[in-house]
Amino acid sequence: MAVGNRVCALVDGGAYAELVNAPAAQVIRVPEDLELRDAAAVPEAACTAWSNLVGVAGLTAGMTVLIHGGSGGVGSMAVQIAHALNAFVISTAGGPERCEQVRALGADVVVDHRSESFADAVLEVTDGRGVDVVLDVVGAAYLADNVRALATNGHLVVIGMQKGRRAELDLGVLLTKRASITGTTLRSRPAAEKAAIVDGVRRHVLPLIADGRIRPVVDTVYRFSEARQAHERLAAGGVFGKILLTP
Repeated sequence: MAVGNRVCALVDGGAYAELVNAPAAQVIRVPEDLELRDAAAVPEAACTAWSNLVGVAGLTAGMTVLIHGGSGGVGSMAVQIAHALNAFVISTAGGPERCEQVRALGADVVVDHRSESFADAVLEVTDGRGVDVVLDVVGAAYLADNVRALATNGHLVVIGMQKGRRAELDLGVLLTKRASITGTTLRSRPAAEKAAIVDGVRRHVLPLIADGRIRPVVDTVYRFSEARQAHERLAAGGVFGKILLTP
């Protein structure tokens, strides 16, 4: 890395700014064919998706994964990464249009969570086996069905609590499946762990972005002065991918 390089970074907070200070180990050089603006959508989403799908859950080619919120910033990146790894990708999204958009990112099956039971759909698609990995941003409301959708020795990774933080779980189902549940966050990890995650993204995800197999999904771009409108749009729902702020 040298002065003048175009870069993006995984920051520890305070990124609503024209200038930021980030540890060198958390800085990523932007591929030549990627717009600098769009690169802002890469670090948080790619680091979250890569570290949890591969680092935590051990996703590899031939495995089956269920990714909730495939139309979100992390979900849209996770679907593309899982597809690039040659996993069988099942995702959830809300409404026919968003389901089609997620399918275009590489999902093999997309379940409309507004009208279908994702657990029933998963078991039907997998002939009753279930999935090896679930990446979940929803939290409590999906806990029981997430475990039901797991295959034997499956791994549920919870990275969000959009619909609650407390739920009841039948431990008998978990034990019978010999399944595991991991909860993770990215921001609170020690610097050394963040550096290792960023290094993994540099080596494994960035080449896929450079050759066009993975792309950051940007829904809307707002000025810093329009940050309130950006948050209102996010809260209203219907966003596909990331919302970006620019000077």
